[in-house]
Amino acid sequence: MPDDDDRVHQAGRTELRELVAVVVLSVTAVLTAWSGFEASKWGGEMSIAFSRASTARIEASRDAAEADAARGFDLDVFSVYVQAVAAGDEALRQFVQTRFTDHFAVAFDAWTAMSPLANPDAPKSPFALPEYQPPGAAEAAAADARADALFAEALENNQRGDNYTLLTVLFALVLFFTAVSQRLRSASLTWVVIGGAMALLLVGVGFLIAFPKIV
Repeated sequence: MPDDDDRVHQAGRTELRELVAVVVLSVTAVLTAWSGFEASKWGGEMSIAFSRASTARIEASRDAAEADAARGFDLDVFSVYVQAVAAGDEALRQFVQTRFTDHFAVAFDAWTAMSPLANPDAPKSPFALPEYQPPGAAEAAAADARADALFAEALENNQRGDNYTLLTVLFALVLFFTAVSQRLRSASLTWVVIGGAMALLLVGVGFLIAFPKIV
């Protein structure tokens, strides 16, 4: 009878180990699938952010080109104005001044209010003043800032996807050690390996809870 009791007790411990292993394998399989899903979702978010950043860069280039064209026109007109002043041609000066664009006229009025001919500290031209804002300049700066923010967001999303990918590797180790534990003949060694697998599983669950998620 003692032999029968020992066999029953041993069989019960074996079933317990197998039950624990099955639970660990099942839970880990689900968490591995979830981590893969999250890695895929964050990879998609990364691609979207990169695409939006590229679009913002294109918008910034288009707005900057508009600003450069406006600035070039203002420079040409102002150079004629300077020549007229230097030559003392009042009629030409007045005519050229009427050709100033609205955005340049604002900066020009602010510049002339500084008495640039008598004030050595005054800027050499209206273009150096903050009042000079050619059309497209502010939009280009805003688009550039938006592109920088989206690019940084894309890199962050990429890192999040990588974190979940590494988490799937961690869970794969849990699956590996749990499966190996079932091939060991020593009961104590089996529990050691299962315990190590469960410790890795708890670490992975902690990371999984801490990581941001997309559903």
